[in-house]
Amino acid sequence: MDRNPAVAGQFYPASSSLLKKELKALMVTEGEKEDAIGVVSPHAGYEYSGIVAGSVLSRIVPKGIYVLLGPDHTGMGKPFSIMARGVWKMPMGDVEIDSELANEILKSTDYVEEDDSAHSYEHSIEVEIPFLQYLKKNFKIVPIIISRSTLGVYRAIGRAIGKAVERVGKGAVIIASTDLTHYESQESAVHKDKKAIEAILELDEEALVHRVEEMNISMCGVAPTAVMLTSAKYLGATSAKMVKYQTSGDTSGDYTSVVGYAGILIL
Repeated sequence: MDRNPAVAGQFYPASSSLLKKELKALMVTEGEKEDAIGVVSPHAGYEYSGIVAGSVLSRIVPKGIYVLLGPDHTGMGKPFSIMARGVWKMPMGDVEIDSELANEILKSTDYVEEDDSAHSYEHSIEVEIPFLQYLKKNFKIVPIIISRSTLGVYRAIGRAIGKAVERVGKGAVIIASTDLTHYESQESAVHKDKKAIEAILELDEEALVHRVEEMNISMCGVAPTAVMLTSAKYLGATSAKMVKYQTSGDTSGDYTSVVGYAGILIL
């Protein structure tokens, strides 16, 4: 299946030339690149979260495969939906799905099912791709929607992804697409986000899930992040590095109702 862009012209420019110009302004050129196993990156419109996404994604050593984990905003399709074949048609060029790795993931867990419909209008994975295209022309993706469930399910899926990446042996970066607190005051968002970020930096998916539930943190991608942390640790990750945090208020100047964004490397 060919998937056409769902939010080009809304979350980011639909024109290739305008998109490249915007990405150039958002990417950070200084700083040593890291051989990241996992990444946390936001997925709002580039005006608001693009500088955080650009800051963290520009720090990774580009790889040939990206496993892109996004939350479910649309309610369409299966709860854990993978696209296992086809092409994502993007303004800066087509991106092919790595069917070998996708099929290996499908064989590794009964939770993940092949389903294109969950991806048709979901923006959380789509908005990450132009940053990756800016870094490297030729790569493949494995897009997976991860809906809310239990810690046990997240860990099972995470281990399955890790085992599949290990078996295929090509090397991949696993990217969890998530925004943090939604539509609370700057003070409240920063307080809650700090607690979620601390758990991620400790590579502790259990603490992350617990804090999100206990503190009522409206982190849309807690499920993809928990899965990514499990996968990354299976593949040898031992540390994490905070690259950038800010809120939508830092762009809009309105701190009464903000959304939080974090860029974190898992190493």
